[in-house]
Amino acid sequence: QVKLVESGGGLVQPGGSLRLSCRVSISMFSINAMNWYRQTPGKERELVAGLIVSGDSNYQESVKGRFTISRDNSKNTIYLQMNSLEPEDTAIYYCYVDQLVAGNRYEYWGQGTQVTVSP
Repeated sequence: QVKLVESGGGLVQPGGSLRLSCRVSISMFSINAMNWYRQTPGKERELVAGLIVSGDSNYQESVKGRFTISRDNSKNTIYLQMNSLEPEDTAIYYCYVDQLVAGNRYEYWGQGTQVTVSP
């Protein structure tokens, strides 16, 4: 069973930093794309940052210059470094991967980790 286990969430003051981690139980080399999403009550889940196999990344406009998505293949882990956090960044953050195996596409989600930005 494929597992994505997130960690690193918590309470931080505005202007602070957090690094989210997502450890995956599958080979990183089989992953086509990896994303971080976030969701707040009553709102749709939204894409925050994405990284594809070519190394290209993309970010939601509101987090550009503050968040960085990265991967460490040796640790089977995906990261989201979040700096200059704002109260509007408060949400549950989810890790997502898109895997291609023998021409078939599989999608997996983590359980989510809460990030709260508050004085």
